[in-house]
Amino acid sequence: MPQRGRARAQGTSPDLALLLPSWELSLRAERKSPQTLKVYGDGVRRFLAWSQAANRPAVLDRPTVIAFIADLLEHGAEPATARSRQLALRRFSAWLVEEDEAAKDELIGTRPPKLDEKVVDPLTDSELKALIAACSGPALMDRRDEAIVRFMLETGARAGEVVGLTVADIDLSRGTALVRRGKGGKGRVVPFGPHTGRAMDRYIRIRRGHRLSASSDLWLGDRGKEFSYDGLYKALKGRAQHAGITGFRPHRLRHTAAHRWLEAGGSEGGLMAVAGWTRPDMLLRYTKARASERAATEARTLNLGDL
Repeated sequence: MPQRGRARAQGTSPDLALLLPSWELSLRAERKSPQTLKVYGDGVRRFLAWSQAANRPAVLDRPTVIAFIADLLEHGAEPATARSRQLALRRFSAWLVEEDEAAKDELIGTRPPKLDEKVVDPLTDSELKALIAACSGPALMDRRDEAIVRFMLETGARAGEVVGLTVADIDLSRGTALVRRGKGGKGRVVPFGPHTGRAMDRYIRIRRGHRLSASSDLWLGDRGKEFSYDGLYKALKGRAQHAGITGFRPHRLRHTAAHRWLEAGGSEGGLMAVAGWTRPDMLLRYTKARASERAATEARTLNLGDL
């Protein structure tokens, strides 16, 4: 009997470890982003490792997956992390049924862990200046990291979108960048000002001497390496530590960009277009940390008490 459908015909559980590479190949064919591929793959691999350590069969049924998620949370995992692990398993389970590798999707209707409604404080102006100063230097990495920080700060682009930029996507004369594949596969053009443009130009000029300068990828790594999402995370995390910024993650730059846009008087519609949001609730999520502060500033200019 062909291997495809064998588990379904025999009523046995599919070999998840054996089928994981096939699922990842299918995801690449769907043009999922590298970050999505990593999150999904890591979720399944973490489940397989947990099953082995717990001496439990690696089966995608509700009791097993619930136990896995509960164990993650009990050992200190963030609810968002547990949620992404569960989502990976649900997507994998659905694919197994689609490919006739499993008879039934046991995870349909499984509720994801409830997320805490966290408020992410944007970086202050002094922290931003310190972060940019921490990138100062004549080396390619210095100029690259300053250009990335300034670009993310001004455009609010996601880290994965920044990593995916090519040289051809940057138009220094117009001060624009083409994000070809944002979240959901949607592209958009984002503008940047002269300070970011100058940082980009300084990086691109020194980039010409890199051994991978012929690559279409905009960002290049040191020691002749390519530049990945993990590379961006480690690079900016190190710069933030040098600047004395605690609790830094690259995603805070997106929150900061949204806050600064509204604080400067930018419209909510304009911010949604630049940031790549299609739902107003996303705007609220990213800007609520300083919403009352902005409202107080606006109220002072309205002078509603003048009677």
